Amino acid sequence: MAVQKASAQAPKLVLVAASNFAAPEVSFEASAMGTATRMPELVPTPAELPRMAPELALTTFEQRAQQQLDGIPSYSATTVIAVDLTDSRQHGVFELRRGFSAPHTLHFTPVQYTGDGFVKSNVITRLLQQEVSQTEKGDSAKVALDQQNYKFTFKGEISSGGRAVYVYQVKPRAKLLGLFKGHIYLDSRSGALCRAEGELVKSPSFFVKKIKFTSDFAEVNGFSLPVHIHSDADVRIIGHAKVDISNANYSFAEPGTTLAARR
Repeated sequence: MAVQKASAQAPKLVLVAASNFAAPEVSFEASAMGTATRMPELVPTPAELPRMAPELALTTFEQRAQQQLDGIPSYSATTVIAVDLTDSRQHGVFELRRGFSAPHTLHFTPVQYTGDGFVKSNVITRLLQQEVSQTEKGDSAKVALDQQNYKFTFKGEISSGGRAVYVYQVKPRAKLLGLFKGHIYLDSRSGALCRAEGELVKSPSFFVKKIKFTSDFAEVNGFSLPVHIHSDADVRIIGHAKVDISNANYSFAEPGTTLAARR
């Protein structure tokens, strides 16, 4: 379905191959850029919850994001990273157990790896080290999706699973590491983040020339957590790299609370 235009304005690189790995259900929709795309089905929302105006949905999203930034609890999850180096025809799939200890500690426990050793040591390991380092720094606020870091423009809506999803164009206010230009998609009834897509405005390394990504999110106990990230990168020496990172089986530390990413 094509994006409905609106006149008003408001305010980590794999092909997942493990057949038993849980992934969110998807449906085909039209993105804000006019190309076919996969959008995860939305978590059912109580029927009595009214549809918000685009401005209110954006405000609600920012409030939810701030609450998550301030107080997401410790959790564990299953992470699968698959990398495909197109030019050299090298490939690798690494399954790990992710463990986050609030507020700033992240570690990974290897489960199994299949593929080329070069991919594991020179691509996947570096991706993991970068994510661990960013978590330890505790500077998530510098790249948060909020009015301080971005300008938001409402572009219209699409339909996913029979529900309305609002589309906003995002432009960073500064060219800083971790910020991107592109679009975000919000549930019109809850303000939950469904998807973010675009291009990083600053390369994380001299060796990486360009990174485009799509990140899909699912609601897990009131938090919007990534379930699939696809990246396309142009890397010096290595060439073109495709990366898919999938997270599932989220489990929070609170006693008796075990949650899984939507299937």
